[in-house]
Amino acid sequence: MLNVVVLDNGAGLIKAGIGGERDPTAIVPNYMCRPLSSKKWLLADQLLSPTEDLTFATLRRPFDRGYLINPDLQTSLWSHIFTNLLHITPSQSSLLLTEPLFNLPSIQRSIDEIVFEEFNFNSLFVTDPPALVHLYEASRRPYGLVSKTQCSLVVDCGFSFTHAVPVFQNFTMNFAVKRLDLGGKALTNYLKELVSYRAVNVMDETFIMDDVKEKLCIVSLDVARDLQIARALEAVEADYPIQDESMRNVGSTLSESQPSLLLVETGAIGFPHLVLFGQS
Repeated sequence: MLNVVVLDNGAGLIKAGIGGERDPTAIVPNYMCRPLSSKKWLLADQLLSPTEDLTFATLRRPFDRGYLINPDLQTSLWSHIFTNLLHITPSQSSLLLTEPLFNLPSIQRSIDEIVFEEFNFNSLFVTDPPALVHLYEASRRPYGLVSKTQCSLVVDCGFSFTHAVPVFQNFTMNFAVKRLDLGGKALTNYLKELVSYRAVNVMDETFIMDDVKEKLCIVSLDVARDLQIARALEAVEADYPIQDESMRNVGSTLSESQPSLLLVETGAIGFPHLVLFGQS
């Protein structure tokens, strides 16, 4: 029996696993990284090792603005995942792969070549993430609202874009999709600017500040309450050593100031979005 490999190939993260399992086997960054003090490129799970010093690291991404631009780099990342994390033989497996909405035909052809010529997968099924989410929800609740109406609205907040996607009878209604050019990358860049202005220069610390965003930032539904909690409980604090003239502690440095708000103005980007960076 063929294994079904599920690959959610996002611009920021790759989620990989085997069909039928509840959780992904691996959730790893979709890029390569080279530390300042090394000539070796690290990839996927190697970036998550606590022994690696990734300050001032150089990043290479296979995606730019939500679309694949470097098929060779993507092939290297997939090869590492299939061999070292999933431990599968592609020629004895089928692949379920996600692709971004409005993907270009030239990129689709490149993906087909990688899947069949580089890895020799037995078969390939390509879908967009909103359709996959709709199918999952419909199968999880067969007698629920989704299956009765056969439609849903999926809000997909990704690395480069945010999409509001209507799905009807398992088909994505492309003509009705609304896209906002705001994603996790924009928030990381804004956080770098904010911290660099108020504390220590971290404009070259993309990997570290992305980790800060994911671990210390929350989406606030009640800003005033969350600010009070952050001040009173000292709930959010973490140490991040930065290579500089002296070792700087980003977490404690920021905690000396008032709690910060990452506010993306409506006029600047076109969409109101509020994120609370909780500090003591």
